[in-house]
Amino acid sequence: MQTVIPRVLVAGTHSGCGKTTIATGLMAALVARGITVQPFKTGPDFIDPSHHTLICGRPSRNLDICMMGEAGIKRTFAEASAGAGIAVIEGAMGLFDGREGSDTASAAHVARVLGAPVILVVDVKAVSRSIHATIKGFRDFDPGIKIAGVIYNRGGSDRHRQMIAEEEYVPALGWVPRQPDAEVKSRHLGLLMADESPALTKYGKVIEETCDLDRILEIARAAPAPDLPKTAAPDARPKKDRPVIAVARDAAFCFYYQDNIDRLARAGAEIRQFSPVAGEIPEADAIYLGGGYPELHAAALARSRSTKAIRTLAEDGMPIYGECGGLMYLCGSLESEGKEYKMTGILPGRAVMTKRLAALGYVKGAFSGSAGLWPGTVAVRGHEFHYSHVECDRDARFALRLTSGAGIGNGNDGLFENAAIGTYTHAYFSDAFCKKIIAAAAAYRNAREKK
Repeated sequence: MQTVIPRVLVAGTHSGCGKTTIATGLMAALVARGITVQPFKTGPDFIDPSHHTLICGRPSRNLDICMMGEAGIKRTFAEASAGAGIAVIEGAMGLFDGREGSDTASAAHVARVLGAPVILVVDVKAVSRSIHATIKGFRDFDPGIKIAGVIYNRGGSDRHRQMIAEEEYVPALGWVPRQPDAEVKSRHLGLLMADESPALTKYGKVIEETCDLDRILEIARAAPAPDLPKTAAPDARPKKDRPVIAVARDAAFCFYYQDNIDRLARAGAEIRQFSPVAGEIPEADAIYLGGGYPELHAAALARSRSTKAIRTLAEDGMPIYGECGGLMYLCGSLESEGKEYKMTGILPGRAVMTKRLAALGYVKGAFSGSAGLWPGTVAVRGHEFHYSHVECDRDARFALRLTSGAGIGNGNDGLFENAAIGTYTHAYFSDAFCKKIIAAAAAYRNAREKK
């Protein structure tokens, strides 16, 4: 029998209404009550999930229909929620904002697929009765979405609250006053990561004092049972037979979809973490370099012993996969703030930071069999978001041809040399994708053992 997972989706009327502080505060308040909370975030976000993970003590997962499909978000929801007392999903942007102005992959779309009741966050700064026009519009816009309650954010005086409370079209679940001390600073890719600014961890007390947690729990527990798939069985091979994939994890490389790591492990890989900034040298059969902020740590990376060691491993034929920041690290150099820093020099290109956004959006394409990382072809879906470009050498070769998205340029992504590939695409790993990487890692280990 399928277990019903209590759940709510915290959505906003628009970006900037305070939904992230409300959602993370709700998570913190529930954890303080001793409830095991499984956090999620709709869309391709890396930063907000880092705050969720810190607060809940469980890895936050992305629920992105563009990359995962409806069946994919059901699978992730079911697998990740096992053992949790409640699932709290933070929506991206406004409730009905989907891909290219459509409903697709919106927070509302996710709520419908998972049967999740919606708690709408509305910003009432500088508004009183007019906010009800907004609330009524959201309530009636899509009959398939149940807005179970509203949390009024950034309220002013008691008189301000009384004016708004004169009318009620959706039940009020909270009245949160302005909290300037709880704001998290931002930079070019969004909020600071959780390990850089733990301000949101303090918001649980605010939610406990200003919101009706008991009613929110009732709403979550009354959610209907969605049609969820059975969780997949992990690869049963013994540890000694599992190829080791080293995943870079530090302040420079911190953007990963948790599903990617989990799927690699389920498909038969042993995952080990290492820090290029700290100069750690991975003992592995393959390396995965995620995105992040190598430009903020370029000097440390340039002098790190990891940088030279990874180049040597690449020359030996080790499979290496780098995304965005990982791509920049695999290039010959990185230019940032007028200074140029030597990177691994594995890929024939030079990364340059830009003042303006270079690319943002979903990506779709396929890897070809020309790359040394794996034979054959494999489809890929993902997302790109970066303030840099790569100036490639004339003899540069590309393994990923895009049907949508910018990539490195001219519809090409996946700059490669030997068995090392760097992409601007943050790919969402399919099962087939994981099998290709693991097979390449196993082949490298076998070849090395025969030497």
